[in-house]
Amino acid sequence: MRTARDVLNELKWREDKSLAGCEVYYVHRGAPGDFKVIKGDEIEDLGRSFIYLERGQIPYHRVFKIVSRKEVIFSRERS
Repeated sequence: MRTARDVLNELKWREDKSLAGCEVYYVHRGAPGDFKVIKGDEIEDLGRSFIYLERGQIPYHRVFKIVSRKEVIFSRERS
């Protein structure tokens, strides 16, 4: 089974894909709908356990959907 980390790394490193054009949906308690969305171009680094942004980090286990070119390429049930 592919993880959110696997999918994001594929977008980052494959020449025919682009991390910049994707949207990452993640659980964020207290936000409207209890989730937030970041654009791929906001991602500074993909670590072992976290997505690193200028303003903080997001653990991969909070990611529940990744969309690229208007297509859902990763989806799992929200926890």
